[in-house]
Amino acid sequence: MCSDSMPSDSLYSQRKIIHIDMDCFYAAVEMRDNPNYQNIPLAIGGRSQRRGVLSTCNYLARQFGVHSAMPVFQAKQLCPELLVVPGRMQVYVEVSQKLRNIFYRYTHIVEPLSLDEAFLDVSDCKMFQGSATYIAQDIRLAIQTELNLTASAGVSYCKFLAKIASDENKPNGQCVITPESAKAFIKKLPLKKIPGVGKVAQQNLADKGLFTCADIMQYSEQKLLTTFGKLGQSLISYSQGIDNRPIQINRERKSVAVERTFEHNLFSEVQCLEHLKQFYNELEGRLEKHLDKKIITKLGVKLKFSDFTIKSSERKYSQLNLSIFEQLLHQLIEANPKQPIRLLGLSVGLTEQSYPIQLSLIDNE
Repeated sequence: MCSDSMPSDSLYSQRKIIHIDMDCFYAAVEMRDNPNYQNIPLAIGGRSQRRGVLSTCNYLARQFGVHSAMPVFQAKQLCPELLVVPGRMQVYVEVSQKLRNIFYRYTHIVEPLSLDEAFLDVSDCKMFQGSATYIAQDIRLAIQTELNLTASAGVSYCKFLAKIASDENKPNGQCVITPESAKAFIKKLPLKKIPGVGKVAQQNLADKGLFTCADIMQYSEQKLLTTFGKLGQSLISYSQGIDNRPIQINRERKSVAVERTFEHNLFSEVQCLEHLKQFYNELEGRLEKHLDKKIITKLGVKLKFSDFTIKSSERKYSQLNLSIFEQLLHQLIEANPKQPIRLLGLSVGLTEQSYPIQLSLIDNE
């Protein structure tokens, strides 16, 4: 049986972690910049009404069941009045940079997770007499005043709880989980909210009668480790309120990818090859800014078929090579004959250029 005690190490009482998560970021920027979008269901979508996928949507659209990663046609069925507009990525990037500049006023220990969310370690911040609660409130006020956008915040002693807390009172809300209140909060926490618990894992846990962290606390640690491996260890730690991960100031980019969902399914390798060559050129352009400090370690191809199954193949290689991508594509299509293809993607694995590599050995593997 797992222990139900919370961590007593003084480290936790000293750590002050804030997770800031912007509210429907892309949609909020569009509503801010275009008053006509203010009071209507709005989504940021793909190029195609038929095959495009939503990036995000505002809260009015969410009332109809619309959500991110949903196909546009499905969203339109749920909400016929939904307005889908193309994204303006350059604008979102510019706003995100202003957002980070606000963060750096409070601490230099910032870990961006995406354009619209980040962890901040404010353990050493002296503002508001060191109160992380007031610091988070002030950050949210600065965002609203200077960017005319709203953000939600989670405050706790570790990343795991801070991230979950930021979702508790959305939109434009805040939640604080102290070391003293963590035990009661975690006991009621549904396992589906824990990082790493996807739909498949959630079902597997449910099959064993495990739905909340309280259930994990009462379950055999050995059975959890035997059945769920690494995830089992995470469940044990999180259910005890343990998360020692530090804020990573420099998040290492480990890959660069290009992928597209097609307007119409592709039915032949020849069709795929035409798109693959276009993606290759785009990938080559994206890689330029990364290869001064990093080296290529592998190449990969991903296919999503019309039945939404996803297959991928990778090969260790030290440089961009069109023929390798073509070979990987051929292998995937040969292994899945007569399957219409919905999406094609190319990826490149990267690592730090910190030691010499025998290219011939890697290329021949």
